[in-house]
Amino acid sequence: MKYRHEWKHEISYCDMLVLRQRLSAVAKRDAHTIDGKYLIRSLYFDNANDKALREKINGVNFREKFRIRYYNKDTSLIHLEKKCKVNGLCLKKCETLSTKQAEAIAKGDYEWMIKSEIPLIEEFYSKIKSQGLRPKTIVEYTREPFVFAPGNVRVTLDYNIRTGMNSTDFLNPDCVTVPAGDAPIILEVKWDEYLPDIIRDAVQLPDCRAGAFSKYAACRIYG
Repeated sequence: MKYRHEWKHEISYCDMLVLRQRLSAVAKRDAHTIDGKYLIRSLYFDNANDKALREKINGVNFREKFRIRYYNKDTSLIHLEKKCKVNGLCLKKCETLSTKQAEAIAKGDYEWMIKSEIPLIEEFYSKIKSQGLRPKTIVEYTREPFVFAPGNVRVTLDYNIRTGMNSTDFLNPDCVTVPAGDAPIILEVKWDEYLPDIIRDAVQLPDCRAGAFSKYAACRIYG
């Protein structure tokens, strides 16, 4: 596992149309998409003091967050993810969960995790016990991903960001989500050691600078 560079930009709908055309000309669509996109639904965890949320808002240099995630309403493949950020670089660790395991975590049944023998699950359990992490909110959005092999580049366009508010029933396909306020469209650019000029040029937009937008923070707008 290695730390990766990451840029985030808040963009307009017109910007997205321009970027979609540019990226389609120089990069490939992610092979896992359906019609060039997929729906992401995640359940984020935080403690009673909103540690992850406050660290993000305050720009803490080293921070981490845990989430459970699946794609395109397909609960046959669910991931437990830990995302870390250090000095502006990002690292993501991921392990697969069964539907039964994800349901147990969402309902507050954690004791089975002690015997998992999977390091990330054991670490998550230790943070649940030591920090009081609990399911906090559902984050849902549509993603259009593009990949470029040199530099291991991944460019994504994320939009229609929705929140489950205080609901944590994220495996229920009928769980209601609502727009997360006036959340913008987000351009994300991730790469390893270098960002090729062809991608750097393709994502350039007038008056657009890298920021620190958080979908989790946006989805906490209602509580």
